[in-house]
Amino acid sequence: MAVTVETLEKLERKITLSLPLDTIQSEVESRLKRLARTVKMDGFRPGKVPMNVVAQRYGYSVQYEVMNDKVGEAFAVAANEAKLRVAGQPSISQKEGAPEGEMQFDAVFEVYPEVKINELSNASVERVSADVTDEAIDKTIEILRKQRRSFAQRAADAPAQEGDRVTIDFEGKIDGEPFAGGKADDYQFLAGDGQMLKEFEDAVRGMKSGESKTFPLSFPADYHGQDVAGKQADFLVTVKKIEAAHLPEVNEGFAKTLGIEGGLDALRADIKKNLERELKFRILSRNKNAVMDALSANAELDLPKASVQAELERMVEGARADLKQRGIKDADKAPIPEDLFRPQAEKRVRLGLVVAELVRANGLEAKPEQLKTHIDELSASYEKPEEVVRWYMSDRRRLAEVEAVVIENNVTEFVLSKAKVSDKALSFDELMAQN
Repeated sequence: MAVTVETLEKLERKITLSLPLDTIQSEVESRLKRLARTVKMDGFRPGKVPMNVVAQRYGYSVQYEVMNDKVGEAFAVAANEAKLRVAGQPSISQKEGAPEGEMQFDAVFEVYPEVKINELSNASVERVSADVTDEAIDKTIEILRKQRRSFAQRAADAPAQEGDRVTIDFEGKIDGEPFAGGKADDYQFLAGDGQMLKEFEDAVRGMKSGESKTFPLSFPADYHGQDVAGKQADFLVTVKKIEAAHLPEVNEGFAKTLGIEGGLDALRADIKKNLERELKFRILSRNKNAVMDALSANAELDLPKASVQAELERMVEGARADLKQRGIKDADKAPIPEDLFRPQAEKRVRLGLVVAELVRANGLEAKPEQLKTHIDELSASYEKPEEVVRWYMSDRRRLAEVEAVVIENNVTEFVLSKAKVSDKALSFDELMAQN
């Protein structure tokens, strides 16, 4: 039977569904009979409860269940017959004045939009590149040295210097009153590492063991502790111990502590290999974001409200989960306005629809060999890469995440092959500093 689809506005549609009453009633009776075989009620043996008692107790809930099932089935059949791609769940309401022997329902819903991608040759994309330099390798070696540094206590009359590990007692007060988080004993920090506010470090630098000092400190307006942000405190600090850092020498022994045989040349080669792997993913991520922005701007479509709402709900739940992980009390009840996430949700939905259309129209689906190559690259930096490969391949969800990345890579390469591309060389530090 032909299905009549009414267009309400943009992506919103309406279908009227008709259900024969005798079909509904027959199914209700059938389910009540099955229920009667197992239902337990006081005063009756199992399976011996009279049908009229079962119908009186469970009739309404069974009828409601049947109605939902039958309306859902009828909607699915009608949408399929009309070749509609439904976005989200339909809103169902019963109609008055249905023909005798029937029940009628209006199903209002949205469909996925037609996505028009304009000529990609008119799109402009900036493609970046960078190389691993000797300077980058040297900086990495310094980081590795700091991670393996040791400390030795300085002489009693030696002042605290940059790089020293300092143990202190401190107490801060605002308007003469202590505040939460403003007091600690035997607190250690590395001078110059940015662990403490600059004013605090500047005040402690130059002090000696056993020395005390009171000094003012202004908390920045954007300080993470909102109770003290933008306020001025007075701190009393007592230095208890100062330890000088000793960095290991860069030699063959140092390389061996990192599991590298073959001396410094082998160490530098291993570091370069790891940095190139990280750099490759950074470049790919940066170029991919540029492509996705250009692709989204080059497309025309309406956004399904249902899809945006679903994305909003996912983002709000994600925000609550993040708050819970941080230990925020009653995070699941935290009032999080959806509108905070609306622009991002709309951007995600828009991009998802555009990418899906480009993939469908140009055969950019992930191929098995691409999945294997990507998983091999991801696992290469681990001590036992074969175990990481099995970890990915043994779980459908993880494999689906890899597939999504590979598809995005395919889309990136496809768009770059069509668009107006301007190349820009960045330094290693510039690229690695970007999120």
